[in-house]
Amino acid sequence: MAWTPDELLTFLDELDIPTTTVEHAQVFTVEEAKRVRGQLEGGHCKSLFLRNKKGAMWLVVLSEDTVVDLRRLGEVIGASRVGFASPERLDRHLGVIPGAVTPFAVVNDEDGEVTVVLESGLLNTNPLHFHPLDNGRTTAISPDDLLRFLEATGHPPALLDTTGL
Repeated sequence: MAWTPDELLTFLDELDIPTTTVEHAQVFTVEEAKRVRGQLEGGHCKSLFLRNKKGAMWLVVLSEDTVVDLRRLGEVIGASRVGFASPERLDRHLGVIPGAVTPFAVVNDEDGEVTVVLESGLLNTNPLHFHPLDNGRTTAISPDDLLRFLEATGHPPALLDTTGL
């Protein structure tokens, strides 16, 4: 059964990872998020849940303004051709709905089937903002603490230089 946002926030607290969470109207796109979030300082991100024809899966976390060519991205991450995974696959492996995709969702990938890829430039922005499994909230976390969280869930990220994507 998928974790709840409150269970996630409790887990982060147990890891001694400080966060701040704000509530807002549900958002499903970066453009909607920009309209409703107000003045939250730091880096705002988007997360892409991708799969290839062999069924391998990647969660690619990027700055919200990073423009990506999926064909080139697939080549760079060693996936060959990638496309967006279905909502059913998203629910089954990450336990979230479209619009709520977040690196925090790897808590639901207990079998370690999803590879996390993190845009390296994000590590220079503090704090970073992600949905805490619910697209009606946004949680701020430091880059170092995001890395600690990913390690704690068994999902150490590959770092991605997005130059040329």
